Amino acid sequence: MAQPDKGQTRRMRGFERTSSLLQTRIRRVGEKRGFAVSRLLTHWAEIVGPDIARIARPVEVKYGREGLGATLSVLTTGAQAPMLEMQKEAIREKVNACYGYNAISRIRLTQTAATGFAEGQAQFAPAPKPVPRAPDPDLCRRASALSGDVHDAGLRAALEALGQNVLSRPKR
Repeated sequence: MAQPDKGQTRRMRGFERTSSLLQTRIRRVGEKRGFAVSRLLTHWAEIVGPDIARIARPVEVKYGREGLGATLSVLTTGAQAPMLEMQKEAIREKVNACYGYNAISRIRLTQTAATGFAEGQAQFAPAPKPVPRAPDPDLCRRASALSGDVHDAGLRAALEALGQNVLSRPKR
């Protein structure tokens, strides 16, 4: 983003994305822990998959004297560590695909209790998705009556779903 001139001040017309507001802070914290690319922190579940992201998270990247490549430290609970130990090579390949080259040569697993330590208190699993409510039977009858003249079954089902959404909207 271009810097404004000395006489100009930057004015926002509307809302800014949260990512743009937090981008510099995330980069600063990531660089402090060795993450040159903060995408590994912010998109962990997309990189390694939801199953691994549920039981582990990246902590830091350390560049040592042991040659080329860095060591990625991954935090997990003690019960999940044997599962991750078997998947370390697959995790390393996925992380290196994120970086675009063989940046990570080793993965170190750090086990902790589920509660009690500052790093271990956070939950690995994402929040559960809300359970959809059952539609009102009267609303379903009204929506199917509106789309009853349509002969194509797929189109009729789509119109019924649209009708239920429109009829269930709160009135202003």
